[in-house]
Amino acid sequence: MKTAYDVIIKPVVSERSMDDAQHRKYTFKVATDANKTQVRHALEEIFGVEVARVSIMNVPGKKKRQGRNVGMTAASKKAIVTIKASSKEIEFFQGL
Repeated sequence: MKTAYDVIIKPVVSERSMDDAQHRKYTFKVATDANKTQVRHALEEIFGVEVARVSIMNVPGKKKRQGRNVGMTAASKKAIVTIKASSKEIEFFQGL
């Protein structure tokens, strides 16, 4: 069985995710085999917040080359989580 820290890999810090954080939407990179229910329970356990909605998207790997060698970057999964208005905010995104 996976722990909450196995489901949530890391937060995504970008311009768009920082703009969404003002509207109580937070973006995380999650395990590729995680589903919405697992992401919801993991965030509630780690940060102690109430989750209103979870949206998940698969991010395909990109083709990269160095000289004549061609390879692919790893595919990943991203989750955009909306927090309820009555819940506290996630402090990690407030300091950035």
